[in-house]
Amino acid sequence: MEKPGKFMGIDFKIWQQKMFFYLTTLCLQSFTSEYAPEVPKGTSDKEHFIIVEAWKHSDFLCRNYILSGLKDDLYNVYSGTKTSEK
Repeated sequence: MEKPGKFMGIDFKIWQQKMFFYLTTLCLQSFTSEYAPEVPKGTSDKEHFIIVEAWKHSDFLCRNYILSGLKDDLYNVYSGTKTSEK
């Protein structure tokens, strides 16, 4: 799947659908609607660290794929977001 063109301020629904499909092909679409996972009690510190860091890394990728699909003016507005969750 080719990366969608930059969102220029018109036809948002079309761009949104293309971006969602693109994120789906990268297995990152779930990060647009989910919070960080709660690690079960009894998980070792090492496993806890791995789970949290894996989620942070994938969320970082998702957020930046979305941001890179925005024109520069919109990128400047949304670049301060903390997660890719809606």
